Amino acid sequence: YRAMPVADRRHGLDVAARLETVGLHDPDLLAAALLHDSAKGHRLRLWHRVVAVLLGSMPGHGLRRLAVDDPRSWRYPFHLQFHHTDLSAQAALGAGCSDRTAAFIRGTAPEVDRVLQAALAAADAAS
Repeated sequence: YRAMPVADRRHGLDVAARLETVGLHDPDLLAAALLHDSAKGHRLRLWHRVVAVLLGSMPGHGLRRLAVDDPRSWRYPFHLQFHHTDLSAQAALGAGCSDRTAAFIRGTAPEVDRVLQAALAAADAAS
């Protein structure tokens, strides 16, 4: 968490606060709120995010072809953009978080947690 850019930490805190405001205090859910963007890191700059959002909304954009899983490439941040949920979930597991927290981060929570998964997605989209 401490290695995350300040803006991503702030976003995680905002998401967690939104969940708590509506009465959701589940520890795994709140951990997911804080860490769901942890893999974006310092390499994924604002301009990468803007390009991904703008081009991603255009049909047939081919933006995913820009994504390269090679940290030495200028195209690596696009890989982070597209795969940050899995990478963030892996990082959370590596830091000692539960499988349930990782599932919330990936967006693959089991049926019993679907309401909490939807609340996390809504809180994320609102900030």
